[in-house]
Amino acid sequence: MSRLQNNGPVGVLITGGTLDKVHDTATESLVFDGQTLVPEIFAQGRAKISRFETLMQIDSLDMTETHRARILKAVNAAPENRLIITHGTGTMELTAKALDGHIGTKTVVLTGAMRPWSLGRSDGNFNLGGAVIAARLLPAGVYGVMNGRIFNAQDLHKNTSTGRFD
Repeated sequence: MSRLQNNGPVGVLITGGTLDKVHDTATESLVFDGQTLVPEIFAQGRAKISRFETLMQIDSLDMTETHRARILKAVNAAPENRLIITHGTGTMELTAKALDGHIGTKTVVLTGAMRPWSLGRSDGNFNLGGAVIAARLLPAGVYGVMNGRIFNAQDLHKNTSTGRFD
């Protein structure tokens, strides 16, 4: 039986997405309030994370190729070889494909949520937990972790009719 390669620091790059949205009572909409909830979620799960870096807080539907280039630059500049990127589910697959083949020997896992963590009953903490395990154990490459499944970058796709990644 082989031993698990469960070592090395894991860093988290934050880009926004539904996971980090909060309810704005004035506008009755979901918005970013300038603060990320991601470190709090990891603290609740007692996960050991080496570093959090907020790159942006945007809805992934508003993400451009310029944003994706900024994410790639941050991945390549990160001191960790194992990274999690929190990302909106709407265009997660586009970012995964943009990173694929351009990250050297790093392991990068994108994840997010279909419902904001601040509202409760979110899948965000489940997906983040899966992402930590995936980042620690998978070989170099780009992956997505959603709904208890791991997808290679080229196979990551949100099924909008079922509200799942299949």
